[in-house]
Amino acid sequence: MCKVLIIDDDDSMCSLMAEVVQQLGHTPLKADSARTGLKKTFSHQPQVVMLDVHLPDGSGLEIIKQIKQIPACPEVIIITAFGDPDGAEMAIKNGAWDYLVKPSPVERIMLTIKRALEYRQEKADSRTLKALQRDEIIGHSQALNSVLDKVAMAAQSEANVLITGETGTGKELIARAIHANSLRHNHRFVVVDCAALPENLVESTLFGHVRGAFTGAEKQRQGLIRQADGGTLFLDEIGELPIRAQKSFLRVIQERCFRPVSGKDEVRVNFRLIAATNRDLEKSVIQGLFRNDLLFRLRSLNIETPALKDRREDIRSLTTYYINRLCEIYGTEIKGISPDFIEVLEIYDWPGNVRELFHCLEESLALAFHEPILYPHHLPVHIRAAVTRSAVSARISSKPKSTAWTFKNLDCADKDNFLSIHDFREIAERQYLERLLMLTGGNRKNACRISGLSRTRLFELLKKYGLSNSPSRANSNHRSPVTGQIAG
Repeated sequence: MCKVLIIDDDDSMCSLMAEVVQQLGHTPLKADSARTGLKKTFSHQPQVVMLDVHLPDGSGLEIIKQIKQIPACPEVIIITAFGDPDGAEMAIKNGAWDYLVKPSPVERIMLTIKRALEYRQEKADSRTLKALQRDEIIGHSQALNSVLDKVAMAAQSEANVLITGETGTGKELIARAIHANSLRHNHRFVVVDCAALPENLVESTLFGHVRGAFTGAEKQRQGLIRQADGGTLFLDEIGELPIRAQKSFLRVIQERCFRPVSGKDEVRVNFRLIAATNRDLEKSVIQGLFRNDLLFRLRSLNIETPALKDRREDIRSLTTYYINRLCEIYGTEIKGISPDFIEVLEIYDWPGNVRELFHCLEESLALAFHEPILYPHHLPVHIRAAVTRSAVSARISSKPKSTAWTFKNLDCADKDNFLSIHDFREIAERQYLERLLMLTGGNRKNACRISGLSRTRLFELLKKYGLSNSPSRANSNHRSPVTGQIAG
């Protein structure tokens, strides 16, 4: 028996949906607002969430990602009376299972719920007992776990994979993990940096050439594609591949054969193709910089690596891992990590992602030198300055227009000093967060449990209102000055 949460402020619709869920043999739960829905998603961990778009306190489309970040990662089915093509596209891109328009036949609703639950069960059953090899892929956030689920699926197939994401998010690590967990793991993993290929030597580098093919070709050369025979060919920054070379490579993907430059005979090759890019290839297609038919063939499977700011829960474990690794490389004693050092790292937005975090920690170790514990003042100046500026800006922008405003004096306010709904909502939100932090002593885990907010969303709100430096881990997290690990 599974739990299905219905988030809808229409009582009659909620009752109808609850009957449908019960007919399927499952347990219905109800919520009439986005806030209550998020709280119940967090506390009850349902397998499916039926979500309305227009809710009293916001749009259902805007909380899909927050729902998907809950540990249970429920399947989200949008059901709305106001069908909108842009909204439907946004819902699917944000991770919704389906988008239904009211009124939908009961049979359609039942089938959608049934299929979503069947998918979850099949996904759980298909997970191998052997642990996924994930060297240097550190973290356990929901965003990262979703990627690892796709890595496991990709490793079991031979389909082409396109890995997208910002620079520094670990796209090559994901590609290596797919190879390491596939049947090709005993063969080569060949990396081609498309951004570094000289345009006049692209085909020679990929396909190889025979002796005398061009000036300077004094001997025959085997191309990178041939070297990947039996293994995996990883095309990094595929968006940088010149348009002329894209046409030549298209046939290689389709036929798995090629002819070396100036060669007479075609060479057959058996490789698994994985490509990666930080570009929007669909936009590049529109601009005429990338072939549409090549894009179709590349993304049989698509994996998007999350930005570090979208998986802040992993910053602590990433920091500990890299600090220990760097100390081992430099032959120094393992340094301790102060709670406020982690606090600053979790607030910063990391435009360079994990790669920037690594270099930041490397610089911090150099600044700390023989000191046994890392403190915020060991961080690079630009990071401390950015975090401080953000905190001050948030406090200024979130300062209420009238600090005397509270829920108690709402009834006696006149039209001359009445606030907009936006300003009043922000005042209420800030007061709620301040009270929440006071009640929990700043403990983020308890704050998430009580509020129903995901950890990432809580971070965003605390940063918005300049509350990120509230007392949080100082009392609950004690770090060993030797290992830097959390004790107790």
